[in-house]
Amino acid sequence: MLTLKIQQMTIDGHPYTCPECASQAFTLDGTGFIDAFPVWANCWNSHSWEEPLITLGDLKQIQAASTGRDHAADDDTFETVIGGAHLAGILHPELTVDDLKTAGRLYWGRIIKPAVRRQKRKAARAMKRPVSNAVSAAKAAAIGAAWGIQAGGTELDPDYTPEPVNACPACEGKGGHNIDSRIHGTTRVHCSVCIGTGEID
Repeated sequence: MLTLKIQQMTIDGHPYTCPECASQAFTLDGTGFIDAFPVWANCWNSHSWEEPLITLGDLKQIQAASTGRDHAADDDTFETVIGGAHLAGILHPELTVDDLKTAGRLYWGRIIKPAVRRQKRKAARAMKRPVSNAVSAAKAAAIGAAWGIQAGGTELDPDYTPEPVNACPACEGKGGHNIDSRIHGTTRVHCSVCIGTGEID
C-alpha cells in the first residue's frame, strides 16, 4: 500500500479539493500491485472518494517527483505531468533531524529555561524568608522586653509550662531538605511548609 499525504494540490493550476467539503488536505491511497488501479482519496473530514484520473502508477510518479525536506523551513513539494495534466502541490512534511533540533531549541527557550529561572527565584525567596522571620522575631522580643521594663517588669509564673513543639511533618522538624542540584551550588533548601522553622502550628 502506498499513501501520500497531500497538504494542497493543483491540476493545471486549478485547486484540487475534497468534492464534499472543499478541504485542501487529503491522502491519496493506492493498493495492489497493478499500476493501473485507481487510488482512493480521504480528506481530513472523513470524506472518501475514488479518483480514477490518478492511478497507483501516478502515485509512485508523484512520490518520485517530491523534493523532500532538509531543513525545518523547507516544504516537500512535487511537480509532474500525468496524462497531459500538470500536477503540483505540497506533501505533508515528514520529520527531519532539523525539525527535532528546532523543536529542541524552542522547547529549551520557551519552557525549560523559564522554568529553571522560576525555580531559582523560588529557592532564593525560600532562603530569604526564614532570615526575615528570625529578624522579625528578634525585634518582637526586644520590643516585648523594653515594654516589660517600662511597665515595671513582671514576675514569671512558676506554674507556666511552654506549649509543646509540633514538629513539621514535611521536614520532620529539621527545617529544610538536602538536595542534589546542578542548577546552583546550594545543597540544602528551607522547608516551604514550615518556612524553615521546623515547627508547624
